[in-house]
Amino acid sequence: MVHLPSYMRARRHFFARPASCVARDLLGCRIVRIDGALVRRGIIVEVEIYPGPHDRASHAFGFKKTQRNAAEYMQGGHAYIYCVYGMYWQLNISTGAKGYPSCVLIRAIDAGDTDIHRTNGPGKLCRWLGIDKNQYGLDLTVSSNLWIEERCRGRRSIRSTPRIGIDYAGREWAQKPLRLYLAEYEKQLPKLKSKYNTSIDP
Repeated sequence: MVHLPSYMRARRHFFARPASCVARDLLGCRIVRIDGALVRRGIIVEVEIYPGPHDRASHAFGFKKTQRNAAEYMQGGHAYIYCVYGMYWQLNISTGAKGYPSCVLIRAIDAGDTDIHRTNGPGKLCRWLGIDKNQYGLDLTVSSNLWIEERCRGRRSIRSTPRIGIDYAGREWAQKPLRLYLAEYEKQLPKLKSKYNTSIDP
């Protein structure tokens, strides 16, 4: 008999912590998306940390507030979704206390029988899961169509590198190791390209 890992829905206390803690614990968790008759699930294998308003890569740097980033200020556990390049949706999850802008970007998931190259990028996984602006601000602790399930099993090996695509934030923040991923997926994830980290090839 094959032993399957057990999962339970992540509640508020899971997300109401610093982004760095939530990010590490999200690895290996399962994301669930229900859209009508369509049910899709995937294991989270790569994330990025956006720790707060001191982070120059954050949309809320310096406590900047806009209509776009309002969900980042919500209590931990809400979906912060935005579009990049006018075509790719990206899913973040707010963390910590209400009023403090921090979040975790979901960068890649393993959807089992689906080719991981369809879900190994933030835009790709949102397309596969059917996530867009309509899920903006959802409370993932109570939503009936998008939520996170915690894993109930031993930890896996986790590796870290600088985040991808944030050279605009300057050398200091571009070099911080705030991207985390499960080591077993290293060869299936994008390689880091940065003018500040030319020697890093995860």
